[in-house]
Amino acid sequence: MLALLGLAMVVVFTFLIMTKRLSPIVALTIVPIVFAVIGGFGGTTGKMMLDGLKMVAPSAALLLFAILFFGLMIDSGLFDPLIRKILKRVNGDPMKIAVGTALLSLTVALDGDGTTTYMITCAAMLPLYKRIGMNPMILATISMLSLSIMSGMTPWGGPATRAIAALGLDAGAYFVPLLPTMIGGAAWVVFTAFLLGRAERKRIGNVQLQSGGSDCYIKAILEDTPHKRPKLAYVNLMLVTAVMVALVMGIMHSAILFLIGFVLALMINYPQLDIQKERILAHSGNAMTVVLLVFAAGIFAGIFSGTKMVDALAQTLVDWIPPSWGHLFPLVVAITSMPLTFVLSNDAYYFGVVPILANAAAAYGIDPVEIARASILGQPVHLMSPLVASTLLLVGMVDRDLGDFQRATFKWAVLTSLVVTALALLTGALTLFS
Repeated sequence: MLALLGLAMVVVFTFLIMTKRLSPIVALTIVPIVFAVIGGFGGTTGKMMLDGLKMVAPSAALLLFAILFFGLMIDSGLFDPLIRKILKRVNGDPMKIAVGTALLSLTVALDGDGTTTYMITCAAMLPLYKRIGMNPMILATISMLSLSIMSGMTPWGGPATRAIAALGLDAGAYFVPLLPTMIGGAAWVVFTAFLLGRAERKRIGNVQLQSGGSDCYIKAILEDTPHKRPKLAYVNLMLVTAVMVALVMGIMHSAILFLIGFVLALMINYPQLDIQKERILAHSGNAMTVVLLVFAAGIFAGIFSGTKMVDALAQTLVDWIPPSWGHLFPLVVAITSMPLTFVLSNDAYYFGVVPILANAAAAYGIDPVEIARASILGQPVHLMSPLVASTLLLVGMVDRDLGDFQRATFKWAVLTSLVVTALALLTGALTLFS
């Protein structure tokens, strides 16, 4: 009964936002409350919602301060040299722009942080997309797929870190056999960008932009503003590097690191109080929209977890797997990770569901490390979920609706998951016969 109720809740929610019957914030809040009441949990719904808000509060704080921090870095012109080189190389060719987007986002995503990846990639490429009339959804799709490969598979990325911790595995034993899959996945993202860019070139043509003189497109995109601080470029670069190194090393919680980074960036670049207030207000609209969505997602996750719907769905899945499929268990986990990670947060899936799957697989003599590798192969689909904070940021940055984003990325996300699953099987990261 609970499993059916949970499935119905997810289906209704997805239908409402994809058909634009409700906004994501409203749907994330109202739908789980209604289903909790239907399931007889009305008396404890308030507590479950509060638990959900507590659960996502660190993510909300992280996004708030990361948006402000990178917003200031973009304002100061820190990324202008990198953006200038990319813009000069790709000019107005949609195919080159899409491939350049893939190479940039794959590189930035190596740090494992979605917020960083999306903010830098969008800052570099979105003005060019708008300049020549390219669909910003291509930028969003490529950025999301890049993050799913580079952050999704590396041991320092969130999903793999959780899987390794939940199953008590060695990071090297997990990662080394997965490297060929990761490289192949990155190549697939570049190929996807090529296909999307080629289709866009057919639609709008190859736009030749003026690369010199007063009408230079690079100068227009990287317009000089009173907020640029070129003389502080090296100081800002050291600050960003210090924050990212501390983030990877886990010295402090990421929200605290970005808070400290934001405060230092504000003091260094804009010491005048009136300019500080102006810069904060300039980025507060984007930050507030994302934070509200994150808290709404917390209500959804809190009720989904607190009512035990998620546990019922996971157990039903395990019960439905026939014993004769035992040798196929890693493949089953890889395929089912797509829908499960879409409806669950990474914490709920990797700490709640993956141990159940690993224990079930052990009965068939399958090593838990294979279950860990299989569990991260659905990350391209996971990153479409409204429960992913950085995805909400990406949707906001390209100024599109979440339902539109899901419709545009669904095919490519599923294809990418299937491709990396096939690569894992071909390279031996996953085995079907022990």
